[in-house]
Amino acid sequence: MKTNFVPPRHDFPLICNREPIAYLDNAATTQKPQIVLDSLLDYYLNFNSNVHRSAHTLSDEATQRFENARQSIADFIGARRREEIVWTRGTTESINLVAHSYGSMFLTPESHVVVTQLEHHSNIVPWQLACMRTGAQLVAVKVKSNGSLDLDHYRELLSRNVQIVALGHISNALGTINPVKEMVEMAHDAGARVLVDGAQAAAHTEIDVSELDCDFYAFSGHKVYGPTGIGVLYGKLDLLEAMPPWQGGGEMIETVSIERTTYQSSPYRFEAGTPDISGPIGLETALEYYSKRKQEGLHEFEQDLLRYATSSLKQIEGLKIIGEGPSKCPIVSFLIDGTHPNDVATLLDQQDVAVRSGHHCAMPLMEVLGIPGTIRASFGLYNSMEEVDKLTEAVQAAVRILNH
Repeated sequence: MKTNFVPPRHDFPLICNREPIAYLDNAATTQKPQIVLDSLLDYYLNFNSNVHRSAHTLSDEATQRFENARQSIADFIGARRREEIVWTRGTTESINLVAHSYGSMFLTPESHVVVTQLEHHSNIVPWQLACMRTGAQLVAVKVKSNGSLDLDHYRELLSRNVQIVALGHISNALGTINPVKEMVEMAHDAGARVLVDGAQAAAHTEIDVSELDCDFYAFSGHKVYGPTGIGVLYGKLDLLEAMPPWQGGGEMIETVSIERTTYQSSPYRFEAGTPDISGPIGLETALEYYSKRKQEGLHEFEQDLLRYATSSLKQIEGLKIIGEGPSKCPIVSFLIDGTHPNDVATLLDQQDVAVRSGHHCAMPLMEVLGIPGTIRASFGLYNSMEEVDKLTEAVQAAVRILNH
């Protein structure tokens, strides 16, 4: 499919200022449009104040913008109530919060926790820690050679006493889009709750947590053209209200005495201390910007980029695409015979092409695939077909140098 989408490169100062660099490391972090940078500056210039706690105009203004952002994010992901949106520092902290709080309340030595072999370390390690604390057992869904999940094995694992399933919406290493709605339904039929790691999904697909019916959903601002240090945890309200706080201090309390403390309701019971106030405001602006680009045909254009990059790279002798599942976001991971990923990435950098190399915080996946890592090119809304050509030419040059 060919679209009329035009990458709005002029909206991104770093993209313009650092030309001729082709920035193809968007799965790690995205660049920020000027409108997002302006929103952060506007907060600090015009209504910088703490939220919720002060009886003056500046605090009222900051609180209103802070809570308006919470409602905007709820609308963006299809949550039914703003109270289901908890601010965190990012996807990693969101998952840790659930693993610690939900895990302490509901996991037992008889419980199983299901993850997948596709997962980022941030959706494995917190569950390992939870299992260590509670005696629960962690098991993983197998991945097929094409990078898609083995749903028959998933069904088999669900026959055990599974308390929670934690799976990525999209693989950061391969770009595989998992059949999340189907997997959520299967988990619920087995009596399990589901957390979805949406770190890669927020910038590349529609998210509707009510339609997915997942119990928890997590994503980060910096991967969807927003600031670093701000993340979102969605949770069904009845679950959040049943979970204990995981950090103590200001804001999350209702009353405190030396003998006893009572806690606020969700989401505030999970937001101890002074929050990142500018972060939600910047994220709200980023999602408004991104939503407009979606309406212009962004997702279709990204699929065009993915197809063009895949077909172009496949013409290079000795190059193998890693992960060719039936449904992918714009991530291309590859290897070249007789070369190491880090050497190739270094040579690409010398030609002004920025990619990522290594295991991409997915070491169990690399072990299953029997590879040391990959070279990963990941695309965003400011990338172009010309940058795909530049990537292909740079890879061809790297191959000539390394095989000389």
